[in-house]
Amino acid sequence: MKLDRGWIWGLLLLFSLAGAAAAAQEKQLELDVTDIDEDMGLDNEELNVLLEGEDEEEEMEMEDDEATVMDEDQADKTDGAASGKAGVDANVSFQVTYKTPVPTGEVYFAETFDDGSLDRWQQSKTVKGDAEDDIAKYDGKWAVEQLKENKIPGDKGLVLKSRAKHHAISSMLNKPFVFQDDTLVVQYEVNFQDGIDCGGAYIKLLSDTGDLNLEQFQDRTAYSLMFGPDKCGEDYKLHFIFRHLNPLNKDTEEKHAKRVDVDLKKFYTDKKTHLYTLVLHPDNRYEILIDQSSVSRGSLLHDVIPPVNPPKEIDDPSDSKPEDWDERAKMPDPEAVKPEDWDEEAPAKIEDPEALMPEGWLEDEPEFVPDPIAEKPEDWDEEMDGQWEAPQIPNPACETAPGCGEWKRPTINNPQYKGKWKAPLVDNPNYQGVWKPRKIDNPDYFEDLQPFRMTPFKAVGLELWSMTSDIYFDNFIITSHKEVADRWASDSWGLKKLVASANEPGIFAQLTIAAEERPWLWVIYILTVGLPIGLAVLFCWPKKSDDEYVYKKVDPPRADIEEEEDDEDEEEDTAADEDKAAEGTEGAAATEEAEDEEEEEEEEEDEDEVDAGGDNLGDDDEEEEEEEEEEEEEEEEESKAPERTLEKEKEGGDVTEESHKQAVRKRRVRKD
Repeated sequence: MKLDRGWIWGLLLLFSLAGAAAAAQEKQLELDVTDIDEDMGLDNEELNVLLEGEDEEEEMEMEDDEATVMDEDQADKTDGAASGKAGVDANVSFQVTYKTPVPTGEVYFAETFDDGSLDRWQQSKTVKGDAEDDIAKYDGKWAVEQLKENKIPGDKGLVLKSRAKHHAISSMLNKPFVFQDDTLVVQYEVNFQDGIDCGGAYIKLLSDTGDLNLEQFQDRTAYSLMFGPDKCGEDYKLHFIFRHLNPLNKDTEEKHAKRVDVDLKKFYTDKKTHLYTLVLHPDNRYEILIDQSSVSRGSLLHDVIPPVNPPKEIDDPSDSKPEDWDERAKMPDPEAVKPEDWDEEAPAKIEDPEALMPEGWLEDEPEFVPDPIAEKPEDWDEEMDGQWEAPQIPNPACETAPGCGEWKRPTINNPQYKGKWKAPLVDNPNYQGVWKPRKIDNPDYFEDLQPFRMTPFKAVGLELWSMTSDIYFDNFIITSHKEVADRWASDSWGLKKLVASANEPGIFAQLTIAAEERPWLWVIYILTVGLPIGLAVLFCWPKKSDDEYVYKKVDPPRADIEEEEDDEDEEEDTAADEDKAAEGTEGAAATEEAEDEEEEEEEEEDEDEVDAGGDNLGDDDEEEEEEEEEEEEEEEEESKAPERTLEKEKEGGDVTEESHKQAVRKRRVRKD
């Protein structure tokens, strides 16, 4: 069987697509590791060091490049072990050995929570200033725990444990950060382990005011900037707010950075650990990153709301618009006159004069009649309820009629209707433009070209309200060097990303999970898969050329044809044998007849010789009549020959014998 080239190319295309998908799925983990390497600037040696363990006895049983995720039981057993140690689960084939990250440069604050304690942190003991008494207290619980999913043995974090409560906890920096000539880098991890309904996961850098008391930390405690994710309803935000000091009146005002340029929903719903980074430069530039990817950039001078510097001029509050100020760009034409045939009283709708009442319309029958079956209730009091009347029902007589009651003509648009006449508009010669108040110098104007120089801060705090529990925080770092923060992330968040990628289901499992949550996706899947296959079959399926078809009136089965041919061959052989036998018999009879004819001819010649000439004429006429009769009989026999042939095919050898006998008889009759 020959296949079309198009069909072969279609198969090759489908096989190549399937192979590419399988290869992409197999290399997913490898690509994730490569992404980590590129984002964090790690070379091969550093990545190998990252995956090496500290426990020498367990490392001897593993290959240098092998890594494994611990199961929950083994992970729980290692919780009390020294930081940096990890157990081995023989049932898993991919192990990660974790070592508590250590800052590689100067930092103002670094916290991993791997020691399992909150000794460095202070929970607030005050109440929220503007909240109701029953919920004003900061009594939300905090704990140091491992992640619920994709946990790494030895790695712990700070977890917000209560829902629908106020939480406040803070810690002092190693030393205050002063906004002068050093870049500020703030970085930490967040994992919404149970998703998020309404709540935040942002941090505040508490200002160095001299009277800062962490036990009294609340929503009104002064802070220099606030940074981190926040969500309520369907509004997903990533805050960057800093407090700017007005140099004139010494008031502070919050400045909000513009919204980020990406969809934040996936970071709140995928239950993965994400890395949030803020980089603030002394030249007022800022950059916000999520998972080492930039999502927003801008300037403190131009990309915040409200602006840092007020306008130089403002509208004069004492100025007002003159009474004769004409703001109309167009005005009615004063010279225009209403046409005489303009009828303002003409109705917009009129009755259709061509409409006719339908045949069978019952004008004398009402549309509704009292229900003849209804009866007055026994408890009906005519003095209290009034005279009882039966409820109305549709008139049964109107069911078969086109309508009942008074017939009214339908209305149509009035062709003579023009409405109220208005003069056309022309340019206003007195147009003065849109009035605006005059500008005056802004008495509150100032120009601060260095908003970066904010109030120094000396503590970091989390003051949150959440309707969802188990929000995970980890690996806080505040430094002046982006490289230090990147290396810190590679030793901490990089491992979490690697483990999450290794445990992530394949592409088909992800599609199935998504379809379970949104059943309408099955339709998309079927169309996506079925449509290309259908088109490939349609365009690539081999087609027969018209030359290969043979058109026949009757196309019997091949087996029947062969049987008929065999039967015909046998009948022909039988007929041939019978013809030979008949010819032999006819030959003998013909010989005898020839001798008889010769004798008769001799006798006739003798008689002819005796008879005179008149007799010769009579004999000639008789011979001509006999010859004509013989020719007619031969023509009849030729016309009947095809019929005899068909009869032979149907009736067999008996019919053939009878036909031969009849022919012989006819010949004898002619001769006689």
